[in-house]
Amino acid sequence: MAALMTGSVLKHEPLARYTSWRVGGAADQLYIPAGLEDLQHFLAGLPQDEALHFIGLGSNLLVRDGGVRGTVVLMHGALTTLAAEHGFIYAEAGVTCAKLAKFAARQHQHGAEFMAGIPGTVGGALAMNAGCHGGETWEIVDRVLTIDRQGKVHERNCQAFATAYRHVEMPVADEWFIAAWFRLEHGDAGSAEAKIKQLLARRLETQPLNLPNAGSVFRNPAGDHAARLIEASGLKGYRMGGAQVSEKHANFIVNTGDATAADIEQLIAYVRQTVKREQKVELQQEVRIIGEYA
Repeated sequence: MAALMTGSVLKHEPLARYTSWRVGGAADQLYIPAGLEDLQHFLAGLPQDEALHFIGLGSNLLVRDGGVRGTVVLMHGALTTLAAEHGFIYAEAGVTCAKLAKFAARQHQHGAEFMAGIPGTVGGALAMNAGCHGGETWEIVDRVLTIDRQGKVHERNCQAFATAYRHVEMPVADEWFIAAWFRLEHGDAGSAEAKIKQLLARRLETQPLNLPNAGSVFRNPAGDHAARLIEASGLKGYRMGGAQVSEKHANFIVNTGDATAADIEQLIAYVRQTVKREQKVELQQEVRIIGEYA
């Protein structure tokens, strides 16, 4: 293990620049690893009672305006190894899902194309079983690497994890994903790349990518779509402060330019309450919320 830490530690760092909603207060401490060994060394030196959060692209995350106590570890741009290994695709947690999908296609591997539509990193996709276009992350996972609070790395088979729609049950508390091996099917690179291109075009057509957002806010109820329920409740385009239910896709909340995290959180609550009243359906939140109120 490295004798000296070489990553970056930023004190009282505003997190709005690290989240796709572009809102949120400061982290007491933001740490950007220089690599896996550096991350191990850093974690080994942290107090055991230190609050600890791992984030990737911040694309499924709302940071409250009062900021985050403790330490936030930024994985995007840090753990970015991506390789073909003995029939598997190996990707570290900081690799974007889109990059993984395109790399797998070039390696003549099929089955990861749907990940091109996930606006996050491999680490985030593993943590929440992210999916779209009929595919889910854990359907193609063979095994993973995790790291614990002491900086020790563990290799675990996929059978060690209980997974469901947008949910992953960790077998051990206080472990975070740092890499995975993906099991895919051999196929034609051209057809995989064409499918990715088609999925990305569909995403551009149906999602409000021109404004800051965090992807789907709510999980789709069984046999239905959250967007349909929200639109049927008359909420498309509804605003609270600078936050708005997207007029393009009702399961997206966009920052129109001056939204606060409080605006977004209040709008999430209002949408849930209204859909429950109007449609008799309790929507389950997909977006993770961390931090303190201002």
